[in-house]
Amino acid sequence: MNKTIRAGLTYFAIVLGTGFVLGVFRVPFLVPRIGERWAELAEMPIMATVIFLAAGFILRRFPAICSPARCLAAGVLALALSVCAELGLAVVLQSQTLAEFLHSRDKVSGSVYIALLLVFAAMPRLRLRSHEQAVTRNSKS
Repeated sequence: MNKTIRAGLTYFAIVLGTGFVLGVFRVPFLVPRIGERWAELAEMPIMATVIFLAAGFILRRFPAICSPARCLAAGVLALALSVCAELGLAVVLQSQTLAEFLHSRDKVSGSVYIALLLVFAAMPRLRLRSHEQAVTRNSKS
């Protein structure tokens, strides 16, 4: 399988898996106490950190993607899979139409979520320079 596809699948799996685990805690414990909006917003910094770390992981694990186009392709693939998974789960598990799901999103936390999705897609590319610098430093040591 193409290394870029494998990297995108790995990136997607790490971030989606973490989001799923956080959701298991967020929904029953945080949402009743602080509400949907604040619970989702509280989760965002954790997810941003996971995205940052997962992007670094795929750059180390899949050195073949360490070019601007390939690491961006891996991020975009992971984004597409995440959006499909989220929409699919909303339609299947929550018995919502796509329109109902989109209208049910909180405007504030939903906007932050969309911004975080864009960061998710771009993060492997954004981390590429620091990854290359770290590799260069380590090879000189």
